[in-house]
Amino acid sequence: MRVGSIRAMRILILMIASLCLLSGCGISNIKIPKLYKVAIQQGNVITQDMVDKLKPGMTRRQVAFVMGEPVIQDPFDDTKWVYLYSIDVPGVFSQESRLILFFDENDLLTVISGDYAPSDATAEQEEAADAASNSPS
Repeated sequence: MRVGSIRAMRILILMIASLCLLSGCGISNIKIPKLYKVAIQQGNVITQDMVDKLKPGMTRRQVAFVMGEPVIQDPFDDTKWVYLYSIDVPGVFSQESRLILFFDENDLLTVISGDYAPSDATAEQEEAADAASNSPS
């Protein structure tokens, strides 16, 4: 045999022995950096607090003050405003929400529909406030 092939054989045997010894160490202890996953947000942020402030009879301007301008306005039907919000963190979670507001011919809010609705707690608070203001002092 030649000296070069013996040297190559020694290196190969040394590498195989090293890999066999290192395989017992476990990969779970090795910290591999992970890629940063960017959260992608689109649309208007919609919160329950914002929806609780909406009341039938509000003007478009009042609704826009509470909710912001809608993402989608139908150019052929101006009685409907659509608010969409989505957040996507790749590999972690994805969430979409929708709120649709309908206005009458006088530009007053009439119907609230979608994934959010005014909470019952708000209605109870209003009833309690009405009762307190109507009670004799």
